[in-house]
Amino acid sequence: MSTRAKWLLIIVVSVLALGGTTAVGLSAWSQYRSQQDAPAAVGTSAPGTPVTGARIVFRNTATGQGYGHVAVVPLADPTGARSILDPACDRVAATTDAMSCLSSERSITPTYSARIYDASGKTQRAQWALPGVPSRTRFSPDGTMVATTSFVTGHAYATIGFSTDTEIRRVSDGSGVPPLETWTLLIDGQPSAPLDRNYWGISFIDDNTFYATVGMTTAGRTYLVKGDIATRTMTSVLDAVECPSLSPDGTRIAFKRVTGGSGATVHWTPAVYDIASGKVTVLSVEKRSIDDQIVWLDDATLLYGVPNATPGDSDVWKLAADGGGTPTVLIPHAWSPTVVAR
Repeated sequence: MSTRAKWLLIIVVSVLALGGTTAVGLSAWSQYRSQQDAPAAVGTSAPGTPVTGARIVFRNTATGQGYGHVAVVPLADPTGARSILDPACDRVAATTDAMSCLSSERSITPTYSARIYDASGKTQRAQWALPGVPSRTRFSPDGTMVATTSFVTGHAYATIGFSTDTEIRRVSDGSGVPPLETWTLLIDGQPSAPLDRNYWGISFIDDNTFYATVGMTTAGRTYLVKGDIATRTMTSVLDAVECPSLSPDGTRIAFKRVTGGSGATVHWTPAVYDIASGKVTVLSVEKRSIDDQIVWLDDATLLYGVPNATPGDSDVWKLAADGGGTPTVLIPHAWSPTVVAR
């Protein structure tokens, strides 16, 4: 075959491949738009209907209009009609007057961002870029600080070699505190090497102190650490802890613990740590692997998201914090819940 013929063959193959890729892309986009334009698969309130008072804010995963958007239901009626807000988020957290929205802008080169809105989702107060796929976000109790976690490498905690970026910022202007990797980390009272750290899943105690997970890459271990913003120090509290969540009364920490498997097949089970006694209760009544940062519905009940059989869909489940009873669905077609105005 002559050189000219080879180049013509390469050009023809390239054009056909590009055409096929374009066709697949257009088909996917058409399917996405048809899903978005279809009637909502759950009951929704009239547009603009506010939900005030005690409420649960979450990501709506029901197919149809409003998929991926922030939704709100009254705390007293979690399965009732949901109010769909304007922001579309991968992860959401909320206070009585603000909302943290972590989102992905999908394109040839995806970008990721964090935005702070007012409680209605109408007014954006701050925005900054995230270095990777959104994973976790939490406010401090007084709403002055917000934390975000995103994946820099990998996009799941079961991924071997994943790396996260966790930031703490002021809600008022989006300015950040010094990177956690530059803080002093004490494991069992001893300083830890700066290069052997990976943080995620912050849960605030107040506007200065918080709990978080630190993963020790070389040792393959995780710890619950207590952080102090003023002194820029973090001190280990308990090992084998991931994604802590402080109870409303401040006495216990819910988290997920590895109870089986490894790597991509790791199995996490919800657990509760009593701060005063040091006792850990593994809630083995939950048989599924739970990869979420647990939320407290109240001092006796935990919430977490679990993917269901429909791709891209999930449900929010509740479980007694003492491990009694069985897990049950609290909000169908939902993800990333936050309980506001208890």
